[in-house]
Amino acid sequence: MSPTHPHVALHRHGPNGHVAELVLDRPEAHNALSTAMAQSIAAATSELAGDPTVRAVVLSSSAPRAFCVGADLKERNGFSDAQLLEQRPHFRAAFGGVLALPMPAVAAVHGFALGGGLEFALCCDLIVADETAVLGLPEVTVGVIPGGGGTQLLSRRIGSGRAADLVLTGRRLDVSEAFDLGLVDRRTPAGEARDTALALAQSLAGNSPVGLRQAKKALREGMGLSLVAGLDIEDAAWRATAMSSDRKEGVAAFNEKRNPTWPEGDVT
Repeated sequence: MSPTHPHVALHRHGPNGHVAELVLDRPEAHNALSTAMAQSIAAATSELAGDPTVRAVVLSSSAPRAFCVGADLKERNGFSDAQLLEQRPHFRAAFGGVLALPMPAVAAVHGFALGGGLEFALCCDLIVADETAVLGLPEVTVGVIPGGGGTQLLSRRIGSGRAADLVLTGRRLDVSEAFDLGLVDRRTPAGEARDTALALAQSLAGNSPVGLRQAKKALREGMGLSLVAGLDIEDAAWRATAMSSDRKEGVAAFNEKRNPTWPEGDVT
């Protein structure tokens, strides 16, 4: 795994390196998303997605006061319409790369997570936020709408009415309201979001790699479908796990009263 991408850092954690941390690393701009940073995120997530040894990912920030403040409006200032449209595929690739990670992804949020910053968190499966977190989708206040998945992912998390309240007003939330709405899954004291997210990811990484990926696939692909169609998605994912080496090892470990030793790299 390449250790460097501009404005992004990649680290491995745990005794076997099964947890990968993707760090948004443009602290001088509070991780404002520039074209170059978007390209790096897309490249880094592609790298992670193709690594069968990665069992869980944490998305974190090196900026002291922010997770990510959204699009870099200083870079966009003076953009022509053509330039803005040229930037668009890079942004879509960045958000899409996080969303498409086949293994569980946990966002570690502190400080400002606004616009695209909140959308990056929404692209993850679980969101851990500390008491300093300020979250919101303020795009309508600057003449656009959320374009990193916010209008779709937020409504799926907290319901259409609550999502409309946040998207149409552009208002900001503190972590208490975000947790009550179900926008944040776990809240921590100030300064503890990253450590909590890494511990959570390490816990996830102890489970079956095949099971983790297939469970995520069933959860994601079944969302928004009819119950019958969703159950078919679940059945296909169950069959993939049932025929895997992980299932054989998991059953054997249970009966032998030991911790399972999951086959390395077998995530098909």
